[in-house]
Amino acid sequence: MSTVAAVAGTRFGQKFPIKGMLQGGLVAGILDGLDAVIYFGLASGAKPAGIFRYIAGGLLGLETARHGGWATALLGLCLHFLIAFGASATYCAASLRLPGLRRRPLLWGPMFGVAVYLFMDFVVVPLSMLPPSSHWSSAAVFSDEILIHMFGIGLPIAWFASRSPENAG
Repeated sequence: MSTVAAVAGTRFGQKFPIKGMLQGGLVAGILDGLDAVIYFGLASGAKPAGIFRYIAGGLLGLETARHGGWATALLGLCLHFLIAFGASATYCAASLRLPGLRRRPLLWGPMFGVAVYLFMDFVVVPLSMLPPSSHWSSAAVFSDEILIHMFGIGLPIAWFASRSPENAG
């Protein structure tokens, strides 16, 4: 039994879908990052570096991050992808115990995306060093966030997890 399978407590012969996890996390991170850059760039004139410095603000504090340079923006980009790969790893691990997740990615992917959104909004962000903010500042922001989480995060993660050779069958 592989180490990953032993740690995850899966049945003998099941392998963690590492390829699907990596592909799903990469695509989700790219799509979500592009959405943030395009949406907030158009809606409020935010610059890409500023968006990723804001993400770094969750670790450094918003004022520190705002005054940071490219290294702070790079930290935010790395944190962004760490979260995307973490979400992908979570789905892939769950798919080992719940085979329906890999059989019906078009159903479970968007639902997982909503779960990721709720987890980020109600757990991760409140525990971060970002200042408290009201949820769903506008209907447009809420719609964008839900749609990107459903179809730009959840769906690609589920799709690649279901197509990973280690997760077949």
